[in-house]
Amino acid sequence: MSARHDAGMKVRRATLGDAHVDRAQANVTPFDAPFQTMITEAAWGSVWASDGISPRERSMLTLALLAGLGNWEEFEMHLRATKNTGASASDVREALMHVAIYAGVPRANHAIKLAKAYFSEEDE
Repeated sequence: MSARHDAGMKVRRATLGDAHVDRAQANVTPFDAPFQTMITEAAWGSVWASDGISPRERSMLTLALLAGLGNWEEFEMHLRATKNTGASASDVREALMHVAIYAGVPRANHAIKLAKAYFSEEDE
């Protein structure tokens, strides 16, 4: 594998956690292996590995984009990652307020419902 792939796996594990990445890797097949390599190198090895903004800021941007697009499975995965990125419940709420204004109240409303459930579970 490439240096970018190795860097991507390091950032992916730091962000999503070893257990998540191990489960995902265990499910890779010859069909989706090229896709997994591409997202590891492009998303994790380039975008997430960039030092242009902090992991906290990147997490907030990612959550806002995923909520605005209605990608709920990925939104929940990145919501769980906030424990590793440094994005607080307040940060997430602020990002979702932007979603309401710029992408629509229904998307933000659903994202807030998911975030509220997640953060209430974390508080227990």
